[in-house]
Amino acid sequence: QLPFKDLIARVLTVDYAGALLASVLFPLLLVPRLGLVRTGLVFGVLNAAVGLWSTHLLASLIPRRGDLRVKAAVVLAVLLTGVVFADRLTDLAEESMYADEVIFAKSSPYQRIVVTRGRAGFQLFLNGNLQFASADEARYHEALVHPAMTLAPGARRVLVLGGGDGLAVRELLKYPSIEEIQLVDLEPAMTSLARNFSLRRDLNRDSLHSPRVHVTNEDAYLWLGEEHGQFDAVFVDFPDPNSFALGKLYTTHFYRLLRRALRSGAPVAIQGTSPMMARSSYWCVARTLEAAGLSVRGYHAAVPSFGEWGFLLARDAPFEVPSRLPELPLRFLNDAAMAAMFVFPEDMARIPTEVNRLDNQVLVQYYEAEWKRWN
Repeated sequence: QLPFKDLIARVLTVDYAGALLASVLFPLLLVPRLGLVRTGLVFGVLNAAVGLWSTHLLASLIPRRGDLRVKAAVVLAVLLTGVVFADRLTDLAEESMYADEVIFAKSSPYQRIVVTRGRAGFQLFLNGNLQFASADEARYHEALVHPAMTLAPGARRVLVLGGGDGLAVRELLKYPSIEEIQLVDLEPAMTSLARNFSLRRDLNRDSLHSPRVHVTNEDAYLWLGEEHGQFDAVFVDFPDPNSFALGKLYTTHFYRLLRRALRSGAPVAIQGTSPMMARSSYWCVARTLEAAGLSVRGYHAAVPSFGEWGFLLARDAPFEVPSRLPELPLRFLNDAAMAAMFVFPEDMARIPTEVNRLDNQVLVQYYEAEWKRWN
């Protein structure tokens, strides 16, 4: 028996220590190794076990402990069964969530990767968000790569940030002048999938196996902060800024690091969300690039899987809109289509926004508010 204040102090001490331990173990150890569903069930097992143990520890204070023990044991058995069959439960949940057949699913320390297959081809989802569909991904990746490459004739050294699916790299490998493509993607599971999964290899034409391609699995934010020399062109294909962790990759600080990696006059092309569905977000990215000292031209392309999608082309000095594509085997782009991409209708035209900085992360706020209107 303890005085009440000492009892409360000890309970709170154990509670705080347990919360600290769980907050560290959950994202760093448990979810990467067990997956989100199994981790949640494991915590349920621990709680049920504590409840069952308490019926023994406090037996003298519990009059009907037999009933409680039976109930706790039943709950514990159900949760343990869930732990054993967690993978199947996850598969069933995903099968009901996606319209097409799930043919690949994997949890990594960073995200849940799912590939589905339907009549129109296959799709890649990260944390439930569509990243591309094989039926129309050429529209997206040709729009990302080729307008910038018209501003970098004879480019030899190119940097791709994100783009672990190898599809932007596939487009870059069409240029014989390029000697080195440095791909920096945080997710080893993504680049491994692009290298080894047969459907992905067919789509990206084994681009990540090319001797001209060097893959680095690191945080692009930290990688750019190191010294790796300068590049003749840079392509940025990050997920949308739907969290502060991603929002930092769209800040003035990041774009200043990016500018430092560009040779004088070298272009950078960035995916910038949808100027139709996330208009403020898109023009916030443009404003932030300008605040980092770059001259910017926005453009957009219709990608049926996504809707109207936006990109930004920038370099360290003013430039004219690209007008002529090189002679390449392209599925979507031609000179007329490229010229049209740089024309914005009134409902996507530029609007005033704030600059996205590390200390305000206003882009994430824009993005969340705008996409809520469409979901």
